[in-house]
Amino acid sequence: MGKYCYDYPRPAVSSDCVLFGFDGRDLNVLLVERGKDPYKGRWAFPGGFLNMDETSGQCALRELKEETGVEGVHLEQLGTFSDVDRDPRGRVISVVYLAVVILSDHNPVAGDDAEKAQWFRVRDIPPLAFDHDLVMVTALERLKADIHAVRNPTFPASGEISGGLLEELIKKFKKHE
Repeated sequence: MGKYCYDYPRPAVSSDCVLFGFDGRDLNVLLVERGKDPYKGRWAFPGGFLNMDETSGQCALRELKEETGVEGVHLEQLGTFSDVDRDPRGRVISVVYLAVVILSDHNPVAGDDAEKAQWFRVRDIPPLAFDHDLVMVTALERLKADIHAVRNPTFPASGEISGGLLEELIKKFKKHE
């Protein structure tokens, strides 16, 4: 691709992944400990900047694999986060993706710029970097709405989440209402 020149500033675009894992008892979320500034040592969702030759979905899958070793998951777009000051490095817009998996099928291993990759019970997550606390709340609201509506767009079409497992998730959410 050639060099682009524009008369106005351009934001950077990133993709992040919220990967929920259900272990049969608790809902967990996959986080990475950042190995670089900003927020070095803080936990965040796996993610990073788009390459010029990829879509936001391709970027999300690439970053998930690079930072955690996790691959083969079906991601659904959760939303776009564009608060002006969400990233101290500059103007960054993030397209965030969501998936729900069986936790025991995915053993994360930190890679690339992640110091650690680890599952956390949702009720025990540490404070998150960037605006990822807001992303987490949004992801939980989406998951809860999907479960209560008993529609299934965030669950893999391949049947990775069985009907029984879905029923267990529904029961867990009903307990917390």
